[in-house]
Amino acid sequence: MQGNKRADIKPGVPVRVVRKEDQRTGRLTEGVVKDILTKSPTHPHGIKVRLESGIVGRVKEILNQSQ
Repeated sequence: MQGNKRADIKPGVPVRVVRKEDQRTGRLTEGVVKDILTKSPTHPHGIKVRLESGIVGRVKEILNQSQ
């Protein structure tokens, strides 16, 4: 699932994000959402979140809870 809609993302959800420094390479970092930083309901490049590990990035993929 894409990470463009804020309503789809909640704290505790596993996601893959792209960090600012990885945008050129497209390298994704996997983690669990701690905080949602984007205030608008949608964003074309992905909703910005802070992971439990402290990494900040834009959600590119929402993973299934079972993974």
